[in-house]
Amino acid sequence: MEFILALHPNDKDEQKSLKNRIMRAITLLLGLLGILISTSLSAKTINGVVTDESNLAIPGVSIVIKGTTNGTSTNIDGKYTIEVNKGDILIYSFVGMITQEIEVKDQSIMNISMQAEQIGVDEVIVVGYGKKTQKSFSGSVAGIRIRGKSSRRGKRNAMTFCNYEMMPDRYYNTEGYSTINENNYKNAVESPVSTFSIDVDAASYSNVRRFLTNGEKPPIDAVRIEEMINYFNYNYEQPNGEHPFAIHHEIAKCPWNKENLLLHIGLQGKKIETENLPASNLVFLLDVSGSMNSQNKLPLLKKAFKLLVNQLRPEDKVAIVIYAGSSGLVLPSTNGTEKEEILNALNKLNAGGSTAGASGLKLAYQTARENFIDGGNNRIILATDGDFNVGISSNAEMERLIEKERNNGVFISVLGFGMGNYKDDKMEIIADKGNGNYSYIDNILEAKKVLVNEFGGTLHTIAKDVKIQIEFNPAIVEEYRLIGYENRMLNKEDFDDDQKDAGELGSGHNATALYEIKLAKRKKKDQNLKYQDTKLNAKALSKNEIASVKFRYKNPKGRKSILITEEIPMDVSSAQTISENFQFSAAVAGFGLLLRQSKHKGNCNYKMLIDLAQNSKGQDMEGYRSEFIRLMKLAKHL
Repeated sequence: MEFILALHPNDKDEQKSLKNRIMRAITLLLGLLGILISTSLSAKTINGVVTDESNLAIPGVSIVIKGTTNGTSTNIDGKYTIEVNKGDILIYSFVGMITQEIEVKDQSIMNISMQAEQIGVDEVIVVGYGKKTQKSFSGSVAGIRIRGKSSRRGKRNAMTFCNYEMMPDRYYNTEGYSTINENNYKNAVESPVSTFSIDVDAASYSNVRRFLTNGEKPPIDAVRIEEMINYFNYNYEQPNGEHPFAIHHEIAKCPWNKENLLLHIGLQGKKIETENLPASNLVFLLDVSGSMNSQNKLPLLKKAFKLLVNQLRPEDKVAIVIYAGSSGLVLPSTNGTEKEEILNALNKLNAGGSTAGASGLKLAYQTARENFIDGGNNRIILATDGDFNVGISSNAEMERLIEKERNNGVFISVLGFGMGNYKDDKMEIIADKGNGNYSYIDNILEAKKVLVNEFGGTLHTIAKDVKIQIEFNPAIVEEYRLIGYENRMLNKEDFDDDQKDAGELGSGHNATALYEIKLAKRKKKDQNLKYQDTKLNAKALSKNEIASVKFRYKNPKGRKSILITEEIPMDVSSAQTISENFQFSAAVAGFGLLLRQSKHKGNCNYKMLIDLAQNSKGQDMEGYRSEFIRLMKLAKHL
């Protein structure tokens, strides 16, 4: 090889030195090229499906290349794709399943069958609960396992207690939840009317799932049974009349108390196709404070919102407001066609600083008003762990701010992230008062469910201030109890008060409520009262109706409510005619009763509920019901 050197002819030493340096550089480059070629030849794409022992697909399985942070997870169909090199070891892990490590050889397809893990009682995670005041806190000893010791009788204790107050502060869990006082039975003569606001939030279920997958039972106040029930889609018929929702009801024997009945009431919101939805003026209000600096917070938040950005249409627009030590507008309102610009703004976000939630809220509302779309969907989407610690921090102050703005036509939805300092109580208030939904995002599949699968329902309200009032027939009903909805109960007079706020129903959403009913076993006697007599009329004594139900709702831009009334006939479904909707919702409710250690759980047990859920799983196209069954199997062992 010859080199033409631009040096003085007499400078032979310099020529020789330069020539040697060039030869060494070429040798190094050739070596690097060889490594790259070798790597590219060994690189390959692996595809596969992960299933359980019943050959059912498992969504959300973590697949990581051992020794790295590179990995992926299975989709709803249990499928995955990953780039690897020959000789890499793939680690497959999923809650309740035995972790597998498999070496990549010459294959390009790796289908994996995972086996259920046998969880014993000799290893548990200790969870302690502090004293309840107006809100409850869960206090867990993170990552510490206490092994049971043998007693004199040779048996192993289920749990060894330790004083976690002696542990360093870094182990504490300061999550906050509003206290739930469980609904009790009401006498149908003394209190025949039950009134509540609908709730289509689903945050409690995914939050409960997060605790269980971490090997912990959730705090009792984290379990809101109505949100667990409403996490799932039920196959109600679409409305075909003048109202934006259809009403369904069914009565059958209560699974955990055969002497009682269970009344199932379902509302199905009208499904509006995405192309027919009104234009959206969205403001992403993103918490980038220091408390968001962990993998299951800001990095997951970015991935979630990227899914949402990909759903935007040309008529939609998005602005991004962030808050940490202070708040700021990092992206002015931008058209939905400019997806790259929106995604670039998301990619640049980093966590740090304190949490100036108040200034962030105010700036987000100001931005939404400045870009208001008449007749459109004007909405803020707040993403945070709820840890507001600078500025407005009291619940009452936040309520007044949000209520004022919602009357101007700007609604707010909330996405919760993270653990350890998670403030569920604050985020529930924000969504409830802001005419929005509240979801907890514990993984990217949940983000897909909320922001892709349920895009219309999450962002587009079809009916607001939806209230339900049921009057029970005392001739048939001795006592009744509403399961869940403790935070949504209303006074009887609130039903006709159009100033009283209530829940919202989104496009395609459904809401379900269950009442457990004790039947009257003898003829009703008059109340033993001094100043009034209670007599049952002919309608009650005919025993054709078990209850009468009323619904009130407003159109999204309306101020006056619309009333719907229906009678519920005393028609009890047999074991052969009971619907899958009824059975599955009952299984979810029973699971909630067990998790809450409810005094009303009756004969509830995991085997009964698992069988009930498996028999009513249906087609389960998205795999959510299968996941629920696996969660119950896991909880049974915790």
